[in-house]
Amino acid sequence: MPNEAAPKEHKAQQQAFSSTEGTIRSNSGTVLLLCGIACFWSVISQNIKDASTARLSMSRFKQARKYLLPALLIAILSVSIFSLHVFLAASKQPKTSSIPYVGIAFCGNNTAEAKLLIDRAKTYTNLFILNTARGNPISENQSNVEEICDYAVAEGLSIIINLGVRGTGESEISWFWQQSLKDIKGNWSQRWGNKFLGIYYNDEPGGIQLDGTWAEWFPRNAQRLRDSNEPALSDLNAIYLAMLDSMYNGTKPSKDYDLETHFYVQHVLVEDPGLSALKTSQITSFTSDYGLYWYDYLGGYDVMFAEAGWNCSLAQQIALVKGAARLQNKPWGLMITWKYNGTPYLDAGDEIYNQMLMGYQAGAKYIAIFNYPTDGNGYGVMDAQHFVALERFWNDIHQKSFEDLSLPAAALVLPHNYGWGMRYPNDTIWGFWSTDDRTEQTAITMSRLLARYGTSLDIIYEDALYPVGLGSYKTVYYWNTTAL
Repeated sequence: MPNEAAPKEHKAQQQAFSSTEGTIRSNSGTVLLLCGIACFWSVISQNIKDASTARLSMSRFKQARKYLLPALLIAILSVSIFSLHVFLAASKQPKTSSIPYVGIAFCGNNTAEAKLLIDRAKTYTNLFILNTARGNPISENQSNVEEICDYAVAEGLSIIINLGVRGTGESEISWFWQQSLKDIKGNWSQRWGNKFLGIYYNDEPGGIQLDGTWAEWFPRNAQRLRDSNEPALSDLNAIYLAMLDSMYNGTKPSKDYDLETHFYVQHVLVEDPGLSALKTSQITSFTSDYGLYWYDYLGGYDVMFAEAGWNCSLAQQIALVKGAARLQNKPWGLMITWKYNGTPYLDAGDEIYNQMLMGYQAGAKYIAIFNYPTDGNGYGVMDAQHFVALERFWNDIHQKSFEDLSLPAAALVLPHNYGWGMRYPNDTIWGFWSTDDRTEQTAITMSRLLARYGTSLDIIYEDALYPVGLGSYKTVYYWNTTAL
């Protein structure tokens, strides 16, 4: 779970972006205003000079007044042009138009709590995520799941269902109450129509890869790795031998990281029995993560939620998931999760509102609050301020106009298969390796571009299957760019 967060970097990045954009607009308008003022004082000076040299019969006051009125009109016109320029500059900015799915991920263990939460938020949400996984009394009973989802749909909400993971070697029918996925999909599609959005499967696969205790796991399983002919274990054994070679001989890992990428994408994701079954059955798959979004999509997920709330730059997380989604033609979402490892868990309501708004302006199709654990108030960890923030956000996106920051303004292209976690300077590469000679420059370039573009930036990877040209970006930067 996420660690207690420090003050968020994305505020400064967003403020820097807004300040830069505002400065550009202000400078353009200031030029017009100064031109008007210069014209005004030029006319005044020339007219006073003419009045003193022509020695006309009227008084100096009348002479000055004669020329002062046109000069004032010129000044007023200049100010009007300035005001019109600012208005037009603002009006030319594209505005958001689509309404995302907005809701709560319910993690309780009885139907009464689920219905209570639905009733509390049904007037300002359109999404309910039944996030109970396996081992939960709700998930164990098909009638409980369908009773809750019937209730949510009757109140106008769309639904995403999490019934846990399918274990290796486990039959498909044992996963869904002795029914095939084909039958489940047919039943639920008929029962709920297009309100059934799909299945939330597994959780944080990329984060687990990055934060796995591989240094402990490898020695414990060394013999098994040596003796196995299974492709996944063979790949892990090759990675382990390379790690030992680096440790004892100083040999640096291969810069292409192809083996590590293949292990994660192919063996962890593509060959996952549950994820592959969902793909075969054409059921939309969802999950949340905090890293490696590009590879989560490559591995078969249809929709990725980027996690917000913990100690990480939200602008960076959005840039990573948005870039991966754009080039691979997938939708994405934002999951508001913990700021703290203990009570109160969630951030303050105003901060959560800001996070949701950032996601909305950046183009998130799904925005949800992770509401776990329960704390005795019947509503999980959400309290009054969080419901107020959610309702305010809902009302604002329906009643107000916000600038659309989802368009392909700029992209940062990272090296091929460069699975660096990017959360802090010494974050791991694919969970196996420490930083390399590209990490520092990548971090510097990324930081500068996030400060310049904020959530308008996409972060993508060099990949022949998804060339950068697919994004139609106005500006493209590469990780080793130094002229910024």
